[in-house]
Amino acid sequence: MHHRAFEYDSCAHRSYLTRCILYWAIFYFLHLAKKKIYPTLWWLYKDGLLPEETYFVGFARSDLTVDAIRAACLPYLKVTDAEAERLSAFFNRNTYISGKYADEASFSKLDKHIQSLPGGPEANRLFYLALPPTVYHDVTKNIRHHCMSPKGWNRVIVEKPFGRDLQSSEELSAHLSALFTEEQIYRIDHYLGKEMVQNLMVLRFGNRIFGPIWNRDSVACVTLTFKEPFGTQGRGGYFDDFGIIRDVMQNHLLQMLCLVAMEKPASTSSDDVRDEKVKVLKCIAPVNMSDVVLGQYAGDPDGEGDAKLGYLDDPTVPKGSTQATYATAVLYVSNERWDGVPFILRCGKALNERKAEVRLQFTDVPGDIFGNLCRRNELVVRVQPNEAVYAKMMSKKPGVYFSPEETELDLTYKSRYKDVKLPDAYERLILDVFCGSQMHFVRSDELREAWRIFTPLLHHIDIEKPQPVLYKYGSRGPTEADELAKKVGFRYEGTYRWVNPHRL
Repeated sequence: MHHRAFEYDSCAHRSYLTRCILYWAIFYFLHLAKKKIYPTLWWLYKDGLLPEETYFVGFARSDLTVDAIRAACLPYLKVTDAEAERLSAFFNRNTYISGKYADEASFSKLDKHIQSLPGGPEANRLFYLALPPTVYHDVTKNIRHHCMSPKGWNRVIVEKPFGRDLQSSEELSAHLSALFTEEQIYRIDHYLGKEMVQNLMVLRFGNRIFGPIWNRDSVACVTLTFKEPFGTQGRGGYFDDFGIIRDVMQNHLLQMLCLVAMEKPASTSSDDVRDEKVKVLKCIAPVNMSDVVLGQYAGDPDGEGDAKLGYLDDPTVPKGSTQATYATAVLYVSNERWDGVPFILRCGKALNERKAEVRLQFTDVPGDIFGNLCRRNELVVRVQPNEAVYAKMMSKKPGVYFSPEETELDLTYKSRYKDVKLPDAYERLILDVFCGSQMHFVRSDELREAWRIFTPLLHHIDIEKPQPVLYKYGSRGPTEADELAKKVGFRYEGTYRWVNPHRL
């Protein structure tokens, strides 16, 4: 029987939460709501992790009903027969209001509706903005002027993208800060809710063995990877507007870089952790185009199904688009710990596998006595799929010969924690919002520094429209990217591959 890997009393205000009444107003696209938001709320409600007196109010332009929302969400809720009654109780606490995002009267109607629910004016209110940035201004302004709780707390969750570049991000931040305090704003990057991303801090600062080697003296390079085995699949219109760097690299990969590179915070409080992340970002210069490889996937004539189709074959992609579906960029953290160590960020679509990981490759062992038979040690944190931490090391090959071979010290979660079901990233993060913890959310100055690093590169790409290198659907990506990684110090021998013991 699985149990959920939650700390049930980890929230300092848990006893308060069970007594309070809370309203959750969701502004959304149904696509995201049905696949992520409603399933997450259901799982939290089902496990008793939300206050029992929580009510959920949907708000959008579409003319919907709760029954329609339930039907759309049901395939994603993972409901067992024994949970049917609990599911009914959950949807009985759901209501829906249709309105226009720029219409003050619509928000007055929303507020009146919330006031009419049990607990009314005393309730806390949490607003989730799963919306395109183009309507953030109208929605947040109307929330502030018409929907704030007069007695409870008010918090706003904002989904990425947080702008398109430094200027648009600063404008959005200025707008939000004029309406809400920083403590009320939760900029959600779901990667910060991943089990292994959160584990990076414990691995680094809870183990003595890593401290002395976690620096430029022992680490040759750090590679952060995000790979997807599918293409845009009809979402080319959205993707072509933003591209792989805005979609993945500037947020997900850069957040992981911060957790790998930052100094030990004074405590695990939200501000102490985020202070150290900002210090890392301030040490990174804007990315140079000479340290970047851009790629775009082409169809594989020998492939099957979607693999035969290239990016430009997607009917939702503009003809002749030069948008990159793959990118490798090399960044440097110019401080005492990391000076000269390349951080290689790689991300792309239509690649050979689904994988997200952090890989530290260590320097060669000095004074080699084994005739160049030893490979570099690596520490790998696999974020998805099959969460794992493993160290690639050399060991004597069993038998009569004195021959070293590569093997691993392995912590694979499905083998070590067989009776634990890991919560979804959104579950962790939404629970954090209820508890008022902002550790795993992006602060305004953190966001500013992240955009500072990538904006010159993005503007260059938008204006010059460099032709990306073509790579075949289902491949490892452009060979030019491997050559760039090799040039800056990454060594790929290709002689060893980690085997998931859960599959043996």
